[in-house]
Amino acid sequence: MSLNQNDLLQYLNQQMNPQFFEDYAPNGLQIEGSSQITRLAFAVSATQDSIKKAIDWGAQGLVVHHGIFWKYQGARTVTGAWGERVKACVKNDLNLFAYHLPLDAHAEFGNAVALGIQLGLTQLAPFALYKKQPMGSKGTLAQPMTAKELKLKLEQVLNHSVILASPDENKIIKTMGIITGGANNDWVKAMEEGLDAYLTGEISEYNWHDAKEAGIHFFAGGHHATERFGILALMEKVKKNYSNIDVEFFDSLNPA
Repeated sequence: MSLNQNDLLQYLNQQMNPQFFEDYAPNGLQIEGSSQITRLAFAVSATQDSIKKAIDWGAQGLVVHHGIFWKYQGARTVTGAWGERVKACVKNDLNLFAYHLPLDAHAEFGNAVALGIQLGLTQLAPFALYKKQPMGSKGTLAQPMTAKELKLKLEQVLNHSVILASPDENKIIKTMGIITGGANNDWVKAMEEGLDAYLTGEISEYNWHDAKEAGIHFFAGGHHATERFGILALMEKVKKNYSNIDVEFFDSLNPA
């Protein structure tokens, strides 16, 4: 049994609604491949590694959060290391689907809400608008804990080291806002909403001081590590809807 590529594209677009987002990447089908799909791979990013793993597995499609085309990069020639990604997809008839901001924002299987569920947060709600669309989720810890204790829990869930900028690591945390990936400057939005803590993927030098001095607990758990949960949740959604195809998640080592 196989799935028509266009049927899959229409399904993904219906789920993700990319038309509602002012994104800096094209969402949807980035590279057209085989018209029929029997194996569909998933990954956080379209890299040489994830593309090769998908091809070696026999996939006709790869769905990612980070695609290979970005508006800020402008027109590009298909050369060098980046060109190898494009050529591998084209040569092997691999469809490449990418959903950036739509996967961050999705209320059911977005990166932030999926991570919040894994952390056991309750009363999850949309958080932090970006061009009229929420990019994160906020919620209440099922069991309040100190910043130090929450750091350990995050490291267990993320399987990644976590940086904590805290005014007091022994202070109790009850509420938290989450925006996965590279939203290191959006801790101020958590402050504005009166949340105790903020979790994202990255932190800059100045964020450390600014957040501590402002009195909020800032957790940085890795860009890649915090963005595994949305694509995994989307894969499970596709798996339930299309039992006639095989799906598989391919992770790539990325400590950043």
